[in-house]
Amino acid sequence: VVQRLRDHKLNFGQPSRTRSQPAPLAGKVFVLTGTLSSMTREEAFGRIKAAGGKVTGSVSGKTDYLVAGENPGSKLQKARQLEVEVVDETELIEMLSVQTPDG
Repeated sequence: VVQRLRDHKLNFGQPSRTRSQPAPLAGKVFVLTGTLSSMTREEAFGRIKAAGGKVTGSVSGKTDYLVAGENPGSKLQKARQLEVEVVDETELIEMLSVQTPDG
């Protein structure tokens, strides 16, 4: 049965990233705080991950960006103390849309 499904081009594996798909956030670590207006937190997680980034729950020295929405909490203060770059939702969306030179 599985072979017949494969013969009909059904793919059971995870989608693979090809060279034509850019990964503008590859290797970058993000933390979200506050409320985002144009997407849910889950959507933001998914979009960051799809762009090659990683999302964690707390700010640390390994954090590259803090995405600050409305009413950010203590994560904003910690990011400032650690000199983590703080971006807003608009800047995140711009980062997600960046094309790499080979894309």
